[in-house]
Amino acid sequence: MTQTSKQDHVLIFDTTLRDGEQSPGATMSHNEKVEIAGLLDEMGVDIIEAGFPIASEGDFEAVRDIALNAKNSVICGLARASTNDIDRCWDAVKHAPRGRIHTFIGTSPLHRDITGLSMDEMANKIHDTVTHARNLTNDVQWSPMDAIRTEHDYLCRVVEIAIKAGATTINIPDTVGYTIPRESSDIIRMLLERVPGADEIIFATHCHNDLGMATANALAAVEAGARQIECTINGLGERAGNTALEEVVMALKVRNDVMPYQTRIDTTKIMNISRRVSQVSGFPVQYNKAIVGKNAFAHESGIHQDGMLKNKETFEIMRPQDVGLAGTSLPLGKHSGRAALRAKLDEMGFALADNQLKDVFVRFKDLADRKKEVFDDDLIALLRDSGAAEQNERIKVKFLRVICGTQAPQSADLILEIDGVEHQKTCEGDGPVDATFKAIKELFPTTARLQLYQVHAVTEGTDAQATVSVRLEEDGKIVTGQSADTDTVVASAKAYVNALNRLLVRREKSAPDADVKTVKYTDAG
Repeated sequence: MTQTSKQDHVLIFDTTLRDGEQSPGATMSHNEKVEIAGLLDEMGVDIIEAGFPIASEGDFEAVRDIALNAKNSVICGLARASTNDIDRCWDAVKHAPRGRIHTFIGTSPLHRDITGLSMDEMANKIHDTVTHARNLTNDVQWSPMDAIRTEHDYLCRVVEIAIKAGATTINIPDTVGYTIPRESSDIIRMLLERVPGADEIIFATHCHNDLGMATANALAAVEAGARQIECTINGLGERAGNTALEEVVMALKVRNDVMPYQTRIDTTKIMNISRRVSQVSGFPVQYNKAIVGKNAFAHESGIHQDGMLKNKETFEIMRPQDVGLAGTSLPLGKHSGRAALRAKLDEMGFALADNQLKDVFVRFKDLADRKKEVFDDDLIALLRDSGAAEQNERIKVKFLRVICGTQAPQSADLILEIDGVEHQKTCEGDGPVDATFKAIKELFPTTARLQLYQVHAVTEGTDAQATVSVRLEEDGKIVTGQSADTDTVVASAKAYVNALNRLLVRREKSAPDADVKTVKYTDAG
């Protein structure tokens, strides 16, 4: 393992469970907090700010249990400039192998007015509370809230007081997302140059994203000498959020040539924890979000898709696998070219000659002008319309009867024809669809995971035809199935089986030495 000096290493301080949870509506349960903390610890986060112990009994218990379960990460709790807050914080984090107290006070003129303290009175309070925290633990972090809008002379003064009182980490927060990169770096340089003892402690940066510059501001602070970045998964946090962990970590990884700093983060776990935080917080990740957004590794433009098929580095500065994704996505739309269409059809198991592809491509472009995105189902329909495919149905739904209603158990009696042989199974479930899907999995076991289940009514009225879409994922392969029926449960069963049939085609395509399926084709016209 390569040895790195203190100056080469940037500590990652994750505050998803504290600042991130302060996003309106993002409250997590006790078990969810403990789970996310475990994922952060496993990922290699240096410091986990687990919560604000004095805020509530529930917050205290969550921080305490996270501390009890910690393996490698320092577990930190937040405390105001109050001995009661600090004592409560220590009571929670002291159970960790390594616990930290993070205490703060607002130092800008606006915040001083709120507290009613003079500069001298606040300076004395900082000295007393940091000293109290240091008497409890050797790991004390202090933050001058709204530091960016604090007078420079006063900021230097209170930072010096906190260092002399025993703070080992000084965090410089841009509490309201007001700064820009040049100012962010200038403040860190100023403190390092003007404050006695500044070279003996760690400076941290905590940036909010109100002007959309949190990541840039954090990296600018690192270049100026900060060695701890405070961030959250998915950039979750107050108002517009915080510096996103995935952004700063991958920026340091990708641009190590100009920012030669190391972190302990296992980047291959980024996507997994991003999705989990999105689930438990209820905050979906925007499609165009850097690193973890759905479109971060997706290319629709024909020029981009052609380049990606020839050399991925032409349009991707990092590998999807580096963040835990199976690979790049080339979604098909009106901007896609012939090379991407051929690649997609080949991936699906259909090998077309040039004249066959030419005809399907014309039909594809016509459809793409009418749809935002063309899916596998659409392509198969195009191939069928042109006579370019024969349906591969190894599995068929032959019989289905369900029992549902207010009295449990709900059950499904299902007969599937698999490779020409009928098999029957009855299963109970949480409703008729769940019971039906369980029966299918019993009759045809797979490791495929259900990613999507959607029902849409094609027409109005109680006799409306329901269109059901099912998306399955197995070992990075994603397939969709769709079916329509006036009986929603029947449509659901057929859609699931439809997806399984397509999964079998994908398996055959990816099997060692497997031949690409040749399709029957008749020229149109």
